[in-house]
Amino acid sequence: MMRNKLHGTVVFIFSSFIFLTACKSPSGLVSQDVRNAEAIRADLINPNLNKVLVAAHRGDWRYAMENSLPAIENAIKMGVDIVELDIQRTKDGQLILMHDATLDRTTTGKGKVAEWTLDSIKTLRLRNGCAIRTKEVVPTLEEALLLAKGKILLNLDKADRYFDEVYALLKKTGTERQIIMKGSKSPRQVKEQFGNYLDDVIYMPIVNLDKENAEKIIDDFISDFNPVAFELLFVSDTNPLPKQLVPNLKGKSLIWYNTLWDTMAGGHDDDMSLEDPDKGYGYLIDTLGARLIQTDRPAYLLEYLKRRGLRN
Repeated sequence: MMRNKLHGTVVFIFSSFIFLTACKSPSGLVSQDVRNAEAIRADLINPNLNKVLVAAHRGDWRYAMENSLPAIENAIKMGVDIVELDIQRTKDGQLILMHDATLDRTTTGKGKVAEWTLDSIKTLRLRNGCAIRTKEVVPTLEEALLLAKGKILLNLDKADRYFDEVYALLKKTGTERQIIMKGSKSPRQVKEQFGNYLDDVIYMPIVNLDKENAEKIIDDFISDFNPVAFELLFVSDTNPLPKQLVPNLKGKSLIWYNTLWDTMAGGHDDDMSLEDPDKGYGYLIDTLGARLIQTDRPAYLLEYLKRRGLRN
């Protein structure tokens, strides 16, 4: 009887451990190659870069809540180069970190972000990936900028809707040279919207290679804009353009691929990489010339790159 009780206790503890690690993966080991933001920026603007930069999607959200300060901090500690963050604006015009336009999924609140003031949002708590309430609160963009200052580059998603306000915060915090903006605008639209900021802020075009005019878009940007990198998207390896672009962009612009899900890079995503990293990450690097990869598994990707000598 005592043995059965003890066995039940062990099973319960083991099951609890599995549940907790599924919701919060302890991926945050401190890296020995943490660099400063200017060194990362220097790599990013080097068209002949011979290593691979890692971007963490919404921070290290397998360790902490997405778009949270701990998720950013852990990405910095592990040696990630870029953290992708999402921006929303509150009812009283304050900029916060949040992917959704509503509070329901990631916080203890409900309703549209635009209908809540910042002080009310600060009373809420963030939920983790298993929808469990945590002690963390929703951070402002300014808080995130101060945390990242001098340490890492930030890709600000959804920030183009009010970039003048964003840039004011960048100047206030001294982080304007750490920012990447991406989008599908034309070269003319980019210059009109961001022209005053492009000495500091890095803009990357996003090009869907499955569209008929993809090559023309790339050629126009190279002629008019000379971007440091392109984010490229394609659904299937049956598209020949990803391979064709490798020699065309060599020495001109770096190539960025996303491995978040299978339709972004021909199926060579994080899931494929978990089974065989050479078929996933390796294919993007060796065959398609990727020098920037955005991932939901930054610790796993970093270890793979280190084993291959693609990190310092």
